[in-house]
Amino acid sequence: MPLVSDGHGNLTYRIIGACMAVHNDLGPGHREIVYQRALARKFDELGIEYEEFVELVVQDENGDTLIVYKPDFRIKKCVWLEIKAQSWQLTGDDEAQLIDYFSADILETCNVGLLVNFGRPRLQYERKFPPDNLHEFRRKRWGYKPKE
Repeated sequence: MPLVSDGHGNLTYRIIGACMAVHNDLGPGHREIVYQRALARKFDELGIEYEEFVELVVQDENGDTLIVYKPDFRIKKCVWLEIKAQSWQLTGDDEAQLIDYFSADILETCNVGLLVNFGRPRLQYERKFPPDNLHEFRRKRWGYKPKE
């Protein structure tokens, strides 16, 4: 039994397994798009339902679009998957990118995210959950202080 259950343990296990298979096949050293395409083919082969580059629109109070995030994958409409091809370890900025997706997902369709780095000699992956209070988390992360 995992220490933290996301309700999608079998699915995240299968996603990580697919990532490992792609990494074992291609190894490190390619651009991110190579792993993106190989992973999409692997998901098709394994029958894992996915969407690529789902648009997450962030709007202000007037309905004006501020930014559109495009995560690499949304798996079965419940897991965000962000892939990297970095020779260095995953960073806090990579984690913040995933937190942005949780924050912009106003329908809260995904309650777990995976960060996967194909650029290392061994596949690096991390499973992340939305912070309990996204608003406070973002303030802390970016040093935001409200006006007094």
